[in-house]
Amino acid sequence: MIMIKKLYTSLIVFTGICLSLKSQGQTLGNSQALLEPSGTQYFQNQYLANPAMAGLDTGLHINASYRNQWNGMNGAPVTKFASADIKVEERMGVGVNIFNDVAGLINRTRVGLSYAYRIPLGQPHQQLSFGLSAVWNIQRLNVKDVNGDMNDPAFGAFNRRDNYFEAEYGMAYTDEHLNIQASLPNIRNMVTNRDEGINGGSIFFSAVSYRFRPQGSVLSSIEPKLCFRGIRGYDNILDAGFNVTFLDNVANIMTMYHSSKSLTTGLGVNIMKTLGIQAMYTFQTGGLKTYVNGTYEIGATLHLFK
Repeated sequence: MIMIKKLYTSLIVFTGICLSLKSQGQTLGNSQALLEPSGTQYFQNQYLANPAMAGLDTGLHINASYRNQWNGMNGAPVTKFASADIKVEERMGVGVNIFNDVAGLINRTRVGLSYAYRIPLGQPHQQLSFGLSAVWNIQRLNVKDVNGDMNDPAFGAFNRRDNYFEAEYGMAYTDEHLNIQASLPNIRNMVTNRDEGINGGSIFFSAVSYRFRPQGSVLSSIEPKLCFRGIRGYDNILDAGFNVTFLDNVANIMTMYHSSKSLTTGLGVNIMKTLGIQAMYTFQTGGLKTYVNGTYEIGATLHLFK
């Protein structure tokens, strides 16, 4: 209990630092933020949001997802996510994640290599995790899609820019039921005050969830979750929802409401506890709802060597 109280205190201080950084970050630029991250990061693939979650469970976990966002608009974002993480030994996990986003003429690619270290806290499955990622970011213009002067020097100047290297830090407390985590996805960006418009402009991510396991029921688990995100140039975003699994984790339903006035809901199936497939749809409940349709996303997870 003393260790958990210390962790709560650390996370409170951590969030305070993040809020302070966010207040500074409002003036760093006006890049378009990725207000809706992959829906898989909430329950299916938490490693996407926090490097400390790499290799949390035994075995190799391979994830991929595809999202078609705002398909009512020309040049709307099409985003692809892929990751793999594995527990190398009892206290260590490693992972790699790849993100690609094409929106209009902009093509962004992000590749991260992660290392996570864990400290057991005494009880079964009770541990404190720390993670660090080295990230390589590439941004290019799709010149072949330009409707104009192909020889405009501005296009060449954009594509000749150096690739940008970034770092991520995350921490988490996990046990059989409770999951508390926080991460800083753009450390170098904050320290150097450089606005590279990478990772959707995210400044910090924090989350807490608790998994209930009903006995003698068709329900396998009920997990409510609350997330708090900081986005450069935008208000903080609160995500609240739950994930419910059925029939010994064979099927699930999930939903998350975002204070950015959208709602993500999805259905999933787990085949022989090896292949998981999740289909999600995000409704625009306000703001852009008048002008665009919602967002479709499908994610797949392959569990090997468990």
